[in-house]
Amino acid sequence: MISSPKTDRDIGLEYYLTDTPGIGGSLRRLAEDFQVEEGYPEMTYEGGRFLIVEVEKSNWDMHHLIRDLSRALRISQRRFGWAGTKDKRALTRQRISILGVEEKDVHKVRLPGVGLTVLGSTNRSVGLGDLTGNRFTIRVRDLDVGPGEAALCLERTTAKIREQGGVPNYFGVQRFGEVRPVTHLVGRALARGDLELAVFTYLALPYPDEPPVTRTARERLWQDRDVSRALREFPPHLHYELAMLNHLRANPGDYAGSFDVLAPNLKRMFIHAYQSYIFNRILSRRLEAGMPLGLAVEGDVVCFSRDGRPDLSRLQRVGADELGAVNRLAKLGRAFVTLPLFGSQSELAGGREGRIEETVIAEEEVAREDFVIPENRELGSTGARRTAILRVNPGHHLEEDGSAVLEFVLPPGSYATVVMREYMKSGSLREGKNEKKCEGKERR
Repeated sequence: MISSPKTDRDIGLEYYLTDTPGIGGSLRRLAEDFQVEEGYPEMTYEGGRFLIVEVEKSNWDMHHLIRDLSRALRISQRRFGWAGTKDKRALTRQRISILGVEEKDVHKVRLPGVGLTVLGSTNRSVGLGDLTGNRFTIRVRDLDVGPGEAALCLERTTAKIREQGGVPNYFGVQRFGEVRPVTHLVGRALARGDLELAVFTYLALPYPDEPPVTRTARERLWQDRDVSRALREFPPHLHYELAMLNHLRANPGDYAGSFDVLAPNLKRMFIHAYQSYIFNRILSRRLEAGMPLGLAVEGDVVCFSRDGRPDLSRLQRVGADELGAVNRLAKLGRAFVTLPLFGSQSELAGGREGRIEETVIAEEEVAREDFVIPENRELGSTGARRTAILRVNPGHHLEEDGSAVLEFVLPPGSYATVVMREYMKSGSLREGKNEKKCEGKERR
């Protein structure tokens, strides 16, 4: 089993599923190198209060896009609905709904890198349940191996993924922040009852990949908590941080209330990211223990399929008597092992899996009641479950310029980067841990 680089381990992704060498390379040299298109069932637009708009965007964070659209249309952000946030550094095609606007108003909006096409109107907002999946077309440039070795590496990794039925259903780095992965650290501070630490972790914990001006401003605030000076020093593009700082200047010590200036989706992300980090750690421990992801062992909690997709409302703990029948369904894609997104109402598995879950949660020094935040209940979470395996059947080819292109479809709520890391293993290459080759050629 190949261990992950430190940047992955810091967010709980401790291992790769495949033991094949990686092709290395770089992602997102251009936004169009990472293309995502949402999939929807056939829809009719019979008229209604919600205008449905197809958005093609390049280099846009979804929360920033909704903010700027709301300003351009002069309406509240609460009137927008969408199914997923998608990657910022990407070319994405997705749908949004807007309550109570006219088509002519949308046609007047001009934002750089954004195309808006009105599809019609309906009486229902767009939400996550509408999405059938996401189709990815991803180009990897500057491979660390020559074309012959790259082709063989791609083939062998694909064969391993198909043999296993998919890859670990990790939460990818986007869940935590690609440049500054602090979202789960804010959530951890909230769960441990330290709201001041939560606020200043979000505002001020510096990371080396940020621009120097931003990093310096964060460092100074981290050291002395001088909110007034930070308001003068923080760059204007840090809209959310500046909104929180303004609240704290007007309401010193109101750390719980400072989160209320954020958009509702962003406010909920902190605890959710911490739950995702705990999930990643539990999943890593299951891999380390050599336990299967696609088949159950005694004590596991499984869900069953509905319309071909995991239905997390239908859960069952597997005893010895049910194990054979459940795994027959699992082999047919009709039953799935689940792991906890630990929260205030979570129930843990039994058996070996239950012991893993108990150990990780004890190491994090949290309990169920910690996921209720009395000072601001909207920040808490009751918990949920998520499948251990991400079913995927990738295709691949090499381009004449030496780049590799991967194509695959993923269900909603999953991350393309956890598929790509199995092929690239770039961190391992950089750290000198991946010395194997797919064939006896020298690396370039």
